[in-house]
Amino acid sequence: MTVQDIARDEVVTTQPSASIADVAATMREENVGCVVVAEDGRPTGVVTDRDVALRIVADGESPEEMTAGDVMTGDPATIPTDAGVFELTEAMSAAAVRRMPVVDDGGSLAGIVTLDDLNRLLVDEMGELADVVEAESPPY
Repeated sequence: MTVQDIARDEVVTTQPSASIADVAATMREENVGCVVVAEDGRPTGVVTDRDVALRIVADGESPEEMTAGDVMTGDPATIPTDAGVFELTEAMSAAAVRRMPVVDDGGSLAGIVTLDDLNRLLVDEMGELADVVEAESPPY
């Protein structure tokens, strides 16, 4: 199984010049915890709901005056579409991130994978394993 098999291909994106107020409104409307900042189709940063809370609200900054480019985590860790799931989990752990943009061979944004996606995959796999154990177990 590759990252492409589990990645969400509809990624909520924004431009570096977008106001944080607009980014936060987009997060609410799209029910997501992060927005990928993209330029020319390539991910250049990530803004998370945590970034908004800690870099804007906690510091008393004005969301109307701050832009995505001001608060984004630049040069985000990414993973290629053909990477395996184990490689993905290692990369997420090494980068200490819960969300990772997926890129194609040319470096363009192709999707995103979140920790929640990986948890759902694990639950599905555990269910499959439970079915095998149940099928192979003697009746009680």
